[in-house]
Amino acid sequence: MCFVYILRSRKNNKRYVGCTSREVQDRLYDHNVGSGRWTRQNGPFELIHAQDCIDIKDAKELERFLKSGQGRQCLDELGL
Repeated sequence: MCFVYILRSRKNNKRYVGCTSREVQDRLYDHNVGSGRWTRQNGPFELIHAQDCIDIKDAKELERFLKSGQGRQCLDELGL
């Protein structure tokens, strides 16, 4: 099972979209301890949405869409 997840920065309200084959709570922990430069500068984060995907290919495809202009617009319209 794979997941696409959306995080919101508590620091500056920015949104982060990612995908993982791990547990979403484990990835949230990684982001909150600053595992990457961007997340280190913009954390802490809260999980605002997670969606199951059949496999990593589908998860990456959905992640790519959500990071596009059209995907960001959809997330804005949904209030995410």
